[in-house]
Amino acid sequence: MSKNADGHIIREITPLSEKDCFYIADRHKTEFTYPMHCHKEFELNFVENAPGVQRIVGDSVESIKDYDLVLITSPDLEHVWEQGTCNSEDIREITIQFSSNFLKGMLETNQFDEVRKMFEKARNGLCFPLKAIMKVYGLLDGLSEAKGFYVVNKFLTILYELSLFTNEARTLSSSSFAKIEVQSDSRRVQKVQEYISQHYQEEIRLGHLANMVGMTDVSFSRFFKLRTGKSLSDYIIDIRLGHSTRLLVDSTMAIAEICYACGFNNLSNFNRIFKKKKGCSPKEFRENYRKKRIVI
Repeated sequence: MSKNADGHIIREITPLSEKDCFYIADRHKTEFTYPMHCHKEFELNFVENAPGVQRIVGDSVESIKDYDLVLITSPDLEHVWEQGTCNSEDIREITIQFSSNFLKGMLETNQFDEVRKMFEKARNGLCFPLKAIMKVYGLLDGLSEAKGFYVVNKFLTILYELSLFTNEARTLSSSSFAKIEVQSDSRRVQKVQEYISQHYQEEIRLGHLANMVGMTDVSFSRFFKLRTGKSLSDYIIDIRLGHSTRLLVDSTMAIAEICYACGFNNLSNFNRIFKKKKGCSPKEFRENYRKKRIVI
């Protein structure tokens, strides 16, 4: 393990060798003790019988239930599962780490199109619904015991089966926190998203955005929500919150400074929106997040 440039986050050196397709760790334990970390490998992490464990992926902080399955395909996205309020005596965790080159070439084929889309979405961290977990549970359960070609075949089957639930799976971290450029299959939406990402610190008017793509305000609002799943105002707020959480974590700026630097027009409004979206105040988020990091 090593530290990154700011000295705060562990960059894990995984046991995956150049001659292996992936590394599997299947273990039973009573607690989570590993600190916040990131690594260059992709990771699929399954946790069973650990209600109350707190999962942090980027700026997403959630308490999990009896089953949790998350795919992460961004090399710099911080993540950790920590004890929280869990008091289970038999937690099971299966971690599968694999190189981004594992399916290189195959992801460009028609047969792997769904898997490619899933990997793209999982750059923010992707949490699968219970029915997806149950679909692959039997394959996960026996994965560490399989050998050679059979373990590779099982793992590919797991990835494919999960890819069928991509649209139902939830992204976790915000793109602005994870420093991921948002892509859209609509050129008009992409143009607006690029403008917002460059001007989120400023006042952004609906009329200006609608005019950019040659639409009326009402038509553009409907079009944008249809294509992104969010209203324009919610989308802009999420972008600003993502940048603000990144500054809370990585800088020593005062919270008021962060508020105005990220485009919020007053501190009380920023605190109210932040608490509504994140479940805690900006101050609490900063304190809690930093407790989970470690300097080495």
